[in-house]
Amino acid sequence: MREDTDDYLKLFLDDIPLMDVRAPVEFAKGAFPNAINVPILDDAQREAIGTRYKQAGQDEAIRLGLELATPEIRRQRLDAWSDFIERYPEGYLYCFRGGLRSRTAQAWLREQGIDYPLVRGGYKALRRFLIDELERSIEAQTFWILSGMTGSGKTRVLRRIRHHVDLEGLANHRGSAFGRAVDDWQPQQIDFENSLSIALLRHRHRHPGQPLWLEDEGRLIGRLLLPDSLVERMRRAPRVHLQRSTAERVRIIREDYIADNWPGYRERYGDAAREHFSSFVLDNLDRIRKRLGGERHARLRVLFSEALERLFEDGDASGFDAGIELLLTDYYDPMYRYQLESKPHQRLFEGDEEAVVAWSEAQRSA
Repeated sequence: MREDTDDYLKLFLDDIPLMDVRAPVEFAKGAFPNAINVPILDDAQREAIGTRYKQAGQDEAIRLGLELATPEIRRQRLDAWSDFIERYPEGYLYCFRGGLRSRTAQAWLREQGIDYPLVRGGYKALRRFLIDELERSIEAQTFWILSGMTGSGKTRVLRRIRHHVDLEGLANHRGSAFGRAVDDWQPQQIDFENSLSIALLRHRHRHPGQPLWLEDEGRLIGRLLLPDSLVERMRRAPRVHLQRSTAERVRIIREDYIADNWPGYRERYGDAAREHFSSFVLDNLDRIRKRLGGERHARLRVLFSEALERLFEDGDASGFDAGIELLLTDYYDPMYRYQLESKPHQRLFEGDEEAVVAWSEAQRSA
């Protein structure tokens, strides 16, 4: 029999599986990457018990809970928990505060001869821990920022560097007007913050003193907001500049946003893929219409519409090159230069992909 725990650091450093017995609606609003929702109450039951608690107090709420826990419901819950425990014998369970629901789950399991520990303080304490540790990590960490013009393939290079956190990966978004994934899915803000805190926490404890690499980002990645304190630290952090020719950047953007993206739309939408992919390209272009200006926007829309037809007819994505180059030279590059000039920074190194990766390895060894 293992003891209940409040060693939150170990839970997240070691990626220990967590059985979240809160209702699905609670789990959807915020959870942890190492947690699986195996609820003791479904959403309707939780709402009914909550209403009874407000109207008649805790004892009546408990009585209603016992009434709702029919033998069939109880058997279903125990089967689901037992499956989790069999797969993750090293795990823990928790509810919102580590109170009634967690204790009830433990009691039901003990009746079946299963002792399974809980997290003291539950979700609320775990979340508080990650919020506090996120700020500590941001304050204590040395950050190096990988910068480069739009289309430089910064994420590709970042993933080749040993000590990094991929903010765009955590956010499931490429961080530009065309950055949505095919399923248009991003985590909840709370989930994103939890994952970010855990990633920084692990680096801070496992590689103390080793600079952590991040890609140059703005305040928003898609619809997700970076903490103000992290944005400010990134703004002042030393930078390594990734150099690419315009032709290389056009190729990378065509690969990442068109050639590699189109098959996902065909798989997801089937006969409707053309319509959805056209909307992905043209609607995203429309979102930056004001910043492009009417004449430039109209020209790009014609270029991209023609390129889409060519892609759909013969699978050739090279028709996008002219429009991508125009977007880079007339829109993204001037904007990037302006933003770069507005950020006080120290440039540690600059070079192409292989040079940057080699330099990062040399610094790590040093």
